Amino acid sequence: MKADAVIAVYIMANFRNGTIYTGVTSDLMQRTWRHRTGATPGFASEHGCKTLVWYEQHETMIEAIVREKALKKWRRSWKLALIEAANPQWLDLAADWYGVRP
Repeated sequence: MKADAVIAVYIMANFRNGTIYTGVTSDLMQRTWRHRTGATPGFASEHGCKTLVWYEQHETMIEAIVREKALKKWRRSWKLALIEAANPQWLDLAADWYGVRP
């Protein structure tokens, strides 16, 4: 990933097939770090969703928001299939971004 801010729709999880959180951000690296450290209170923090398991980059925030809203209407099984198609092992896609493990 480039060092610039990345507009993205993303999914965080607490463990494989566990609780998932779908979000949108204008800076994926910063937002992922905030999830990892619990800096932002809310659903993801309360459920321990600290692992980035899927993301999709977008050119504009409007495009990303439209996609996020669509994904949030999806059935859970469809979201799990989306994750599994791109990341079958549910690896932490941000594991090497920060030089340290949370």
